[in-house]
Parts: sequence; structure tokens; C-alpha cells
Amino acid sequence: MDKISIIVPCYNEEESLPLFYREVCKVMEQIPETEVEFVFVDDGSRDHTLRVLRKLAEDPRCNYFSFSRNFGKEAAMYAGLRHATGDYCVIMDADLQHPPSLLKEMYHAVSQEGFDCCAGFREDREGEGKLRNFLSRGFYKVIQRMCSLDMTDGTGDFRMMSRQVVNSILKMKEYNRYMKGIFSFVGFETKLIPFHNVERAAGTTKWNLKSLFRYAMDGIFSFSTAPAAWAGVLGILLLFVAFLVLAVSLFQTLFSQAIGMWPWVIALILGLSGIQMCFIGVLGQYAAKGYMETKNRPVYIIKDSSQRKRRS
Repeated sequence: MDKISIIVPCYNEEESLPLFYREVCKVMEQIPETEVEFVFVDDGSRDHTLRVLRKLAEDPRCNYFSFSRNFGKEAAMYAGLRHATGDYCVIMDADLQHPPSLLKEMYHAVSQEGFDCCAGFREDREGEGKLRNFLSRGFYKVIQRMCSLDMTDGTGDFRMMSRQVVNSILKMKEYNRYMKGIFSFVGFETKLIPFHNVERAAGTTKWNLKSLFRYAMDGIFSFSTAPAAWAGVLGILLLFVAFLVLAVSLFQTLFSQAIGMWPWVIALILGLSGIQMCFIGVLGQYAAKGYMETKNRPVYIIKDSSQRKRRS
């Protein structure tokens, strides 16, 4: 009998968790040839999420791990994969925007059809704001051009993976994790199952434009060195333009006796200084990520868990 581990990162999801648990249990009853294991990871929630998880842990199939603070969803997914014991592992959001109804089809794909992984493919972004929709689509177009990996818009964290895929992901020990890039990096044959975007079952989204922008930058700097290369190319172009503008200004001053040289020079200096500072910032991002990796800090710290409670 195959065991399926359902990994659920949680951050302030006290309202959604009971609904999620009930819906997933209903679906898993329709796959009688399997047993289920829930791995809930509380990412430093500030509401009563941990209290709800302790209640759910009365079911021996449910395990929870609570972080000492908010380490981020990437760390929560990594922790869930590390502690999952199933033959197949699924990553799902607690807000039911990842339809549990797809679990049966996903299991059939990885257990019967020969696929190593089966991912949900979101066909639309209905219900999201126009600005967020535009920025998300733009980000995936940019990162597809900058990276040699397949990170298609619509494919996210919702996926069922074989134990071989999970073990390959766990071999990647970096501190700065971007799971969408890691999923693409490890490869393996993946089947996509389309689904329509649905609204949250309860609660409110934890992602605002600021956090999404930070997440996008983490993805770019984690899986692409293109910004650093562009800095050098643009630097050469700017030097050429600077010499050209300077030559034109000197020519006008010498032959027309116009007093217009200094405004051009000042603007040129300020412009070049601004561009220089921008690309120092880009290079600084890479240096900072390398610095964090050399510290060899843990990706997460567990403060409490159901396993610890059961042992005591």
C-alpha cells in the first residue's frame, strides 16, 4: 500500500485548516489503495494556527512542526519534505486554492502512468487584481528569458512527487531557496493537470506587492547570473554614450561659444553615478547571498512538534 504525505505550509491559517483537513480526508477516502500522512508546518503564525494543529494532531495521521519564528514558505516546504515519510509527497496550500479533487488524478499519473511528478497548472488568475496579474505574468516572462530552466507561469508548488524526486530536492542544501527553480532544476518527467483559479476558502492572503516583489527578486538572483552580466554590458554602453555626449558638448561650446557645457557634464556625472550605484546593488545581492551560504545557518528552527508531544 502506497503512502501519500500531504505537506501543508501554514501561516495564520486558523480559519482555513479545519476546512482543508475535512476536504482532503474526503478525497483520500476515494483512493482506498493508499494511506495518508499530513505534515503541517506552522511558519511562525501569529494567530491560533498552532492551537488548531494541536487539535488536528489527535488524528495519528496528522503531524505538525512549529517554527520558532517566521522563516518563510520556502523553508516550510523544505521542512515538510524532510519530515515526510510517504512514497509520494504533495505540497498544498491550506486555503483550498489548490483543489484537493486533483489528488486522485495526480496519484494515478505518478503511480500508473510512469510520471515522476504531477503538477497542477493554473489556467487563469480570475479573482486576482489586474496589477498583480500583470506583474506576475511579466515576472515569469522575464525569468524564462534569464534562466535556462522551465518556470512556466501557472505551475507552482502544488504537485505530487515520487520519493526519488523528493530525495533529489533534499540534496540541495542551499540557504536561499526558491522552490519553483529547484523543481525545474532537478528535472524528471512531469505531467501538468490544468485547473481554474479559485478564491480562498477562508482568511486573507498573506502576499502583498512588497512580499511578491521580494519573492521575485529571490528567484531571479537564486537562479540567474544575467543581471551581473548585463551590468558589464550596460556599463560599456554608458561609457560610450558618455564620451559621445561629452564630445558633442565640447564641439558646441568651441564653435558656437554657447555656455552649455557644465549642465551636460553635471547631468552626465549624476546619471553615471546613479547607474553605477544600481549595479553595485545588483552585485551586492549576489555577494550577500554567497555570504549567507557561507554562514551555514539552518534553513529553519523547530520550536514545537507533534512528534515531541507524543514522545513525552
